Order: sequence, then C-alpha cells, then structure tokens
Amino acid sequence: MARLSLDNSAYYLNREASWLAFNRRVLEEAQDESNPLLERLKFLSITASNLDEFFEVRVAGLVQQIEDGYTEAGPDGLTLVEERDLVSRETHEFVDDQYRCWNEKLRPAMNDHGIRVLGIHELDARARTFVEEYCERELDLLLTPVTVDPAHPFPRVINKALCVAFLLRRRRRSSLTYTGVVTVPRALPRLVRLPSNGSDDFIFLADLVTFHAARMYHGYDIASSDSNLYLAEEESRNLLESVRTELHNRRKGDAVRLEIEADADPEIIERLRVNFELESWQVFSTNGPVNLSRLLTLYEHTAHPELKFKTFVPRELRLTAKSQDLFEELRRHDVLLHHPFDAFDAVVSFIESAAEDDRVLSVKQTLYRTNEHSLIVPALIAAAAKKEVTAVVELKARFDEASNIRWARDLEDAGVQVFHGLVGLKTHCKLSLLVRHDPDGVTRRYVHLGTGNYNAATARIYTDVSLLTADPKITSAVHNVFSFLTAYAEHPSYEPLMVAPLDVAERCLALIAREAEHARHGRPAHIIGKMNALLDKNIVMALYRASQAGVEVDLIIRGMCALRPGVRGVSDNIRVRSIVGRFLEHSRIFYFANAGQEEVYLGSADWMPRNLYERVEVVYPVEDALLRERVKNEILEAYLADNLKARLLQRDGTYIRAWKTKGKRKPPAGSAAFNAQDFLIGIAEGKQSIEAIPSAQAKRVPRAVLLAREG
Repeated sequence: MARLSLDNSAYYLNREASWLAFNRRVLEEAQDESNPLLERLKFLSITASNLDEFFEVRVAGLVQQIEDGYTEAGPDGLTLVEERDLVSRETHEFVDDQYRCWNEKLRPAMNDHGIRVLGIHELDARARTFVEEYCERELDLLLTPVTVDPAHPFPRVINKALCVAFLLRRRRRSSLTYTGVVTVPRALPRLVRLPSNGSDDFIFLADLVTFHAARMYHGYDIASSDSNLYLAEEESRNLLESVRTELHNRRKGDAVRLEIEADADPEIIERLRVNFELESWQVFSTNGPVNLSRLLTLYEHTAHPELKFKTFVPRELRLTAKSQDLFEELRRHDVLLHHPFDAFDAVVSFIESAAEDDRVLSVKQTLYRTNEHSLIVPALIAAAAKKEVTAVVELKARFDEASNIRWARDLEDAGVQVFHGLVGLKTHCKLSLLVRHDPDGVTRRYVHLGTGNYNAATARIYTDVSLLTADPKITSAVHNVFSFLTAYAEHPSYEPLMVAPLDVAERCLALIAREAEHARHGRPAHIIGKMNALLDKNIVMALYRASQAGVEVDLIIRGMCALRPGVRGVSDNIRVRSIVGRFLEHSRIFYFANAGQEEVYLGSADWMPRNLYERVEVVYPVEDALLRERVKNEILEAYLADNLKARLLQRDGTYIRAWKTKGKRKPPAGSAAFNAQDFLIGIAEGKQSIEAIPSAQAKRVPRAVLLAREG
C-alpha cells in the first residue's frame, strides 16, 4: 500500500471556517432553551463581540493580504479570495441567525418575564416625559450633529462607536440631500432604563438620538432616519515605534465591516459604503438593533437571579493540620488549583505575601492581562517599598494595551524593575516567583505557574489550572526563564520546563512521536490534549502519524482546529470535541500514556504557530503522582464524558452534539446526562465524587480531592 502524503490539502480544515464554527457553537447556547434566559442573552452578546474581533483581526489581515497581492494558498488549499468568499457567505448567514434568535426567541421570552426593550412608539406618557427630559439633560450637552458637505467632511468615526445617520433636506433648497451623522460618546449607556411599574423597561440610546434629531438639525427636514450604524475597523497594520502610538493609530485604521439597520434608506447605505471604501459584502443589514453585544446591559442591569445560572462559591484552599502557612504546605507537596471551581484567592494571597511576609526577599512576576481593579499590581507596588520586585509586563496584549501601559507606569513609579520582554516576541507565559528565607534557615524559591492570566475577574468565568510548587528543579528553571526575559540570557536547557519559542514545538513533537513508537511495540499509548486551538501543521501531521501507528488520540479543543478527524488511513484514531458552556474553556493540558509511565503537562501555549514560534510560553510538568491522577481522572475524564455541552468535530468540518451521535433526537436526561462543568461545580461543593463520571477509564480516585491530604 502506497504511503499517504500528509501534505494533502484534503486533510486540513480551513482556519477561518473553523473559527466561525466555534462562534456558531456559542450561538447554539443562546438558542438552547435549557439554559437560563438571561444567560442565553449573554451568549448572544458574546457572539457579537467575538465577530467584532474576528473582523478586526482576521478579516482585516485577509483583506490586506489580498490587496498586497498575496496568492499563496493555505494548508487547506483555499486561495485568499476563496477564503474571503467563504467568510462573506458564512458571516452573512450567521448574522441572519443572530437576529432570528433575538427577534423570534429571546425578545419574546424576555417580554414574558417583564424585561422589555421598547421603541419610541411603545412608550406611555410617563416614559415619554422621561425620554424628553433625558434628551434635554444628557444628549443636548454631549451630541454634536454634523452635516456632510464640501465644508464639512465626514466625521471621524471611532472604532465600534455608536453612530446614527440621517438623510437630510434643507428647507430652503429641498432639491438637495445631505448626510447627517451623529456620533454618540461612549460615556452614555447604550440602553437606557425607563421608569415603569413592575417591569424592567429599556430603550436603545440610538432610538433616543433619532427621536432627538429634529431638535439638532434646525432648518432641515429629516427625509430618512433610524439609520443606526456600527463600524468595525482593522487593527493597526504597522509595527510602530511605541505601543502608545499604535493605540492612537488604531483609531485611524481602515473600515472592515459596517452594520446598519435593515430599514435604512438605500441612499444612506450607499453613501456610507463609498465613504468607508467598503465592498458590498462588508455591509451587514441587521433586522434589529446593531451591535448585539450591547444587549449585555440587560444581563447586567436586571435583577432576575432565576433567569441566570445558579451562583456557586469556589472551593477555598485548605491547609493540612501540619502546615502553618502556604509555604510550609508547599514544602510538603505541590498544590494544584482548577479555576473557577477552586478559588483564585490562593494565587492572589501567594503574590500578596510578597509584600506582607518579611521572610520573602524578592519577587518576579509576568503580567499579560490583568483586571482594572487588580489586587496583583497593588501587591507588587507594596512589595517594592521593602524588597526587590521585577515585573515583565507585556504591553502588546491585544485590546489591553492601554491598561497595561498604565500599570507599567504605576509599577515603575513605585520602584519596580519593569521589563517588556523580548523584541519581536510577546510574553505570554504565566509565572510568579518568590524567594523566601524560611524558618529552618534555608532560602528557597516558590513559584506559581498558570494556564491563565493574573486576572481575578476572568478567573471566575474561565477554566484554568494553577500549580504552586517549591520543587527545586522547577523553581530553578522558572528563575532561568526570567533571566531569558530580562536579559535574553539563554540557558542550555530549561528542563523540566518547555519554553517557546526555544523548544516547545520540538519537544511536543517528540512526545507525540514517542507515543507512536509505544503503539508500534504494543505498549499503552494514548494522547489527550486540551487547548483553545490546534493549527500548527507540524503538530497536526505528527498526530496523524501517531494515529496511523495506532495511538488513541482525544482532543478537547474549544475553538479552531485544522485537523480533520476520521479520515481513513490518516486520522481513524483521532476524536475531537469542543466544550462550550457556562465557563470559557481556557486551560491547556497535555496527557501522554507513555507505556504506563503517565506524563501530564500544563501550560500557557496552544498548538498554534503564534504560540510555538512567536511568543514566550512555558509548559510545565505535573510531577506529583496524585496531582497527575486528579488532572487525568477528574478533569480530563469529565470533559471526555460530557454528553450535553460537548460537540464532536466531523470529518467534513461540521460539529454535532455528542448525544446526537447515539441516534437520540433529544439530549439525555437523568443519570444519563453528564455536564462536565456542572460536575466540577459539584466536586467543588462537595456534592459529587469522581465515581459519577460515566467513564470506564476513571478508575482511580485522588484522595481527599488532594487539598486536605496529609503531608
């Protein structure tokens, strides 16, 4: 039998189509009536935010490449023009489905629960009086009406700003029409709460601006209004001298998408299209309010707990009776935390100890994204008053540049040594290192390594894994990584860590090849990979070769996947599933059976070219046998057993719900139903045990959930 060429484009899925399929899975959660109503609304708003970023980054790059004359096809064989046409077709269909979900499902259901979004014509006398007063009190002070003519060019429209366009006729020269544009400041809420009796009533700010237009355009008749528009621009294309300049320049990017209400006057649509130099496929007519991400206001500002997911309290880290503090606990054994099921407070406390514990001598910290009200940064600032503090702040974390610049300045002002990583490489690894003089007279290093950012807000809604350890080999390697980041000092080896761009790709390929060799010799061989995306062609080819050798491969990939499973002779033994549910799956976990000598790695890197070759990433081993069992038998097995929120990738690139593969038209009920995230909440609350996982492979039970074990 001739050896199959793994370069065949038929074996690879298109990246952009795969991303669009992910966003459709999020939309399915908005359509799913088993989810609480306001959570469904939140999922819908997330699909809109996702689509914005997709156009700003991916589509903008695609359009730029076409304009620059690139013709090279991707691994899937599609040319750039074919890829653009695919994106156009898929995104227009998707937007239609978004608005169908809003108009036919969510809005009527919300009305039934007394949450209403009203139009001007639906207001009663009390609400109308409020609107008139609001317009006079708020809008008159902040809005600037512009009429486009030779003396008044089209105003600069800030990326993702709310604008309302009008077709105007001067009363003295009614034969001429003009375009009127009102850009609405971001300070104003996009949905305004109305006074009401017993219901939660809102009105879109765009409707108020339209209502108020007659007062702003004196001397004009408004021939057409309600042309609410929303513009998405591409990111800055050039590598600028500073990130601050890049932030300023981003507001001057080319438009890549225009959303406008479907009932807008065709003349206004054409004028806007020409003004922004858009092709017809880049204009999206919406059957409802533009920018559905604004609907998140309804979720945040309505008190209906019965229409949201039931709240739960994350499990706090409990020290054993033999330990006086976290450091003594870490000298006894490593600690693994699975967020948000395990509270992020332990990580915050670890870093805060840098300021509060006089035995801590120094701290080193990476920061990629952190929240506005971060406890991490103030802790570093406080520590800098008494000890040496080093922070590596990634200024070019997309969409967080402004806050990171501010944090970097605050840290520098406090005396922290601030570095910005290596030129040309984003610092994406998640590391915190403390040096402490312990009561026994020994000076030791303690580290935290994570798969997610030092952001307490996202730690409540993203699934990530943290490892706290005093293991000398790991802590020494982390110290060397900081030397690499601050001085470009390359060490011969960073083992037991893998560090990108130095060796993560090479070593992952070697681990996959090792499993293939085990399979060829009849030894236990199994790979489980959990990540956000799988796009690197070398990794995909290695997984294909492993499958051909007989390795069982289970991939849990939230988003994009270039690998095509189920291809005879190529990927027969590979299964790919995506979990989309209450929490955003963000952890990266890699398991290798290794002929019975199991290995588990965690890290900040997906199997994507940018993570493997263009960023500083760290992948770290789980050395503690009990912690490896927990990762394998509690976390990974739960995700592999999910039959409610899991979708299985098919050979043709489509995804189907896991329960549909068993010939059932309805999801399983009762004991047959298994939702991994709900199960993990139950574990955290002490209401579930590992025996509840319907998997033959989950045989061993980590004792006492590993958090209250004896030292």
